Amino acid sequence: MPELPEVQTTVNGLNRLAKGLIVEDVWTDYDSKHYHGSDTIKDPEFFSSFRESIVGRKILGAERRAKNILINLEARNSGQKDGSNDSGKLPAQTILIHMKMTGHMMIGEYEFDPKKSRDPWTPAARASDALRDPFNRFIHLVFTLSDGKENKPRKQLVLSDMRKFAKVTLLSTAAAHESAHLEDIGPEPLDPSFTFDRFAERLRLKPVGKIKTTLMDKSIIAGIGNIYSDEALWRAGINPEERVKDVSDKDLKNLYEAVRAVLSRGIDFGGDSMSDYRNIHGERGKFQEQHKAYRKTGQPCSKPKCTGTIRRKVVAGRSAHFCDVHQKLQSKRG
Repeated sequence: MPELPEVQTTVNGLNRLAKGLIVEDVWTDYDSKHYHGSDTIKDPEFFSSFRESIVGRKILGAERRAKNILINLEARNSGQKDGSNDSGKLPAQTILIHMKMTGHMMIGEYEFDPKKSRDPWTPAARASDALRDPFNRFIHLVFTLSDGKENKPRKQLVLSDMRKFAKVTLLSTAAAHESAHLEDIGPEPLDPSFTFDRFAERLRLKPVGKIKTTLMDKSIIAGIGNIYSDEALWRAGINPEERVKDVSDKDLKNLYEAVRAVLSRGIDFGGDSMSDYRNIHGERGKFQEQHKAYRKTGQPCSKPKCTGTIRRKVVAGRSAHFCDVHQKLQSKRG
């Protein structure tokens, strides 16, 4: 699943390439009878109102909350699309997208073939080679964008999602951060106001919880998943099964610094493409080349002077990768 750095990388790309463009049309094949009555575009009735609400609006910019992408759209006059004299104002709205397990967003020029029942959207002949990556072909949502100029080619903002798990809905911008989709999410770990004291306070809300699963709990801290929790714990020298209450203040301080460092590094390297994540251009990120623990099972630990080996263990249903020497449990040190 894309974690904080991958989502932030996508948001950065949206702000470079989609900001200021107008939504001309929306297409999807996410519709499913299993989502009837829901407030996601997988419900055909909701998608119909979703499309009606956003077509004709300008993209003001994008932001991130935890692992959610928020695309903010301008307010507009209710008669703006059809030229009527209705002077009522439709409030600003926000498209919320959670890419879930296999989703990623891209911008480029695409062509639609109505004769294809499977993968009908393909990159145009002049599109970049990166968009032709096999992991980029599972397109289930398409926003056609323009800058309002008649003679310029349109671009498509697409969501490729192999397993069709992604969530897409529409919120009032004014109330977006208080919506049910974003409730019960902890503070942002890279926010300047997120101090060590705040970090320690949040973790200690679950004193008997294992440190890895507590780090990954979005109600405690936003956006940290499997990859970056493994990397931060390796960097701080803490075993993923250590109970929060047994982690010393010194080690907690090291972990705080490690979390912020690995997340920032993940963004600097354009996200992690160990699996199928791709950036806004359809390109792979490079953070997987920086891994010290995640999926390094059986390899020697790369910490200087450490003689350990990276091991894998299942912790609360999730894989954990750690060094068997410098990340020993407190009870086994000595």
